[in-house]
Amino acid sequence: MQNAETVLDVLRERGRRSLPCNELYRQLFNPNLYLLAYGRIYANHGAMTPGACGETADGMSEAKIGRIIEAMRHERYRFRPVRRVHIPKSNGKTRPLGLPSWSDKLVGEVIRLLLEAYYEPRFSGRSHGFRPGRGCHTALSEVTYNWTGTTWFIEGDISDCFGSLDHEILLAILSEKIHDNRFLRLVRQMLKAGYLEDWRWHATLSGSPQGGVLSPLLSNIYMDRLDAFVETVLIPEYTRGKTRRKNPAYKELDNAIGAARKRLAYRKENTESAQVRQWRKELRRHPAGDPNDPGYRRLRYIRYADDHLLGFIGPKAEAETIKQRLATFLRDDLKLELNQDKTLITHGRTHAARFLGYEITVQHADEKVSRGGRINRGLRSVNGKIQLRVPKDVIKAKCAPFLHRGKPTHLLPLMSCTPFDIIGIYGAQYRGIVQPGSTGSFRE
Repeated sequence: MQNAETVLDVLRERGRRSLPCNELYRQLFNPNLYLLAYGRIYANHGAMTPGACGETADGMSEAKIGRIIEAMRHERYRFRPVRRVHIPKSNGKTRPLGLPSWSDKLVGEVIRLLLEAYYEPRFSGRSHGFRPGRGCHTALSEVTYNWTGTTWFIEGDISDCFGSLDHEILLAILSEKIHDNRFLRLVRQMLKAGYLEDWRWHATLSGSPQGGVLSPLLSNIYMDRLDAFVETVLIPEYTRGKTRRKNPAYKELDNAIGAARKRLAYRKENTESAQVRQWRKELRRHPAGDPNDPGYRRLRYIRYADDHLLGFIGPKAEAETIKQRLATFLRDDLKLELNQDKTLITHGRTHAARFLGYEITVQHADEKVSRGGRINRGLRSVNGKIQLRVPKDVIKAKCAPFLHRGKPTHLLPLMSCTPFDIIGIYGAQYRGIVQPGSTGSFRE
């Protein structure tokens, strides 16, 4: 029997080389994979939450793994309907959450390990949600450091993404690389297992239940089509030109200053005239590149689960066209709908875009210049750079527990703590709020 990591390494190599999988179902007979899966999920908070049949991780044993494998060998394993509950959202609405049985969680984790090993090397580098080594922090860092100069932000939010995944499209995507009908039938049966609400069975015609260990990965496999569309169609079409052409007003002033410096050098004088100093001040009020250059465009893209953000350098009319093409692709090819209330086109300098709970703006301050070395001295240091801000409503909500009638007050649970401990507790809470994506606590 192969070691679990060996099996996963083989799948990763096949994924890197874009080779199809022909015998994925046979890997479900390997008990080492179930032991690895058990080690990953037994400590989760939901491990002791009963599903529809009341089964939890408490009764786990090697004999149970043997019975699951035996059922798999004869294709008798059936996923049970999940128990559905509704949890509140920050906007006052509720989100449906599915609670599978323990055996289904275990089998789902084994399937997730196999699919993740194969698909992870194939996913886009612009996808950051529910992936090993990636998260809110990496997505926000990508925007902060690589999106300098963005003019328009196109915020994308898909309505009920998890609940709207089309089963036939998902299975068609899987079947492109997984040539194993037994494995595909098992995934289909899991998607069609239905759910129990108030102990009444309901069919699942679309979507993957939130709460299942496999749902985030299936959504990434599904949404990888969107990543491919943006990377292969939109970005090449809306990215052109190496640099902007020179701004005529900036170039004229720069030439005048250069001519004045030559005259000073010829006369061996060191003091600039009042006219030159005035030109230098005026120069900082103009962008060096022409902001309306039709030969220069940039389109950038990032996605975290069902939230995606595009940064565009160009006119607003083209940004509107990009938004419409995204909506058309999602509707026609993936059968998904953009949430029109949350899908906005935001000007980076005058308004803030919301992404992963942060406000993203483009800084602009002509008076802030670099005081650094000889090369960068005098250059405008913040223009075009991305800034992440904590939203005011989040600040108010985080401050509320520490206020009484609008003024700071003590907390009774901390009365017995030392000043050192109190400062440490407050410092940890503050870092959890302001550090980009450290906990993802701002996401709705």
